[in-house]
Amino acid sequence: MSLTPLTHGRLPPADDALFERIAGALETRGLAVLPAALPEAITQALLDDLAARGEDAFEDAGIGRGRDTTTNPFVRRNRIAWIDEHDDATRAWTEWTTRLRGYLNRRLFLGLFSFESHYSLYEPGDFYKRHVDAFRGQSNRVLSLVTYLNAGWRPDQGGELVIYEPEPGTPSLRVSPTLGTLVVFLSEVFAHEVLPAARTRYGVAGWFRVNASINGNIDPPR
Repeated sequence: MSLTPLTHGRLPPADDALFERIAGALETRGLAVLPAALPEAITQALLDDLAARGEDAFEDAGIGRGRDTTTNPFVRRNRIAWIDEHDDATRAWTEWTTRLRGYLNRRLFLGLFSFESHYSLYEPGDFYKRHVDAFRGQSNRVLSLVTYLNAGWRPDQGGELVIYEPEPGTPSLRVSPTLGTLVVFLSEVFAHEVLPAARTRYGVAGWFRVNASINGNIDPPR
């Protein structure tokens, strides 16, 4: 049954079918993996912006947030470039994630307040060891979203995202970083890591957050 009722013969927005696939997977499993699902126009806009920025726009990625951020090449070795939600070059991405946030709030009552994201650049041999994006009860990150910008990626090139199921003994899931693949999961529940690749690997990592601002202090800093 469609969540968006038909009115006077009008069909629901085109994104709703994809958004419902994400919502349904989150509701039943807490995890959605959808190969080649990101709309082509949004994928192309991200690719164009990435090409315009160049590698000089990237900085070494850290561990932690705000004043607690540190770099540790034994845990994480990659570079990132933050996406400004007010940048015209990424407007299609920002508007799409805003629509997704609204749909998930209506469908799953998550109370998502905002979204932040950055490009991720992994050179050959780079990695990110097993980690979680949020610790239970200590973070405002609720949902993690990952998508990839790698055309022609082959299985033998590595670079998979490994997602660990929360139940002990359950096999982990490996996701190849192929162009347009979408991964959405509960930030507190699923530990994950990025394996080294044989070629340069690009993606976008983002987080839907609830509002944890207190006494005028905006939370969180990046």
